[in-house]
Amino acid sequence: MKKSLKKIPSFKNEDAERKFWDTHDSTEYVDWMKARQAKFPKLKPSTETISLRLPQMMLEEIKVMAQKRDVPYQSLIKIMLDRTIREESREMYSKR
Repeated sequence: MKKSLKKIPSFKNEDAERKFWDTHDSTEYVDWMKARQAKFPKLKPSTETISLRLPQMMLEEIKVMAQKRDVPYQSLIKIMLDRTIREESREMYSKR
């Protein structure tokens, strides 16, 4: 027997939609058996330019490390920050 789905309402903004989905079961509105994984090959995470002051010796060490890895030093800084954030998050959530 096929289950009839409810019509998804229109929302004034994302906050209203978020509140709605926090209190409603999506299986009453969407047939997830027909769902397909979406692919966004050209989607890039948004970035924001910041100014960061580092001690000169630290920056020089980072540049040497980046040169050894054959990557731009700014990219290496992002890699190092990402790794540290992931490690800190794992530790933080494992303590809960």
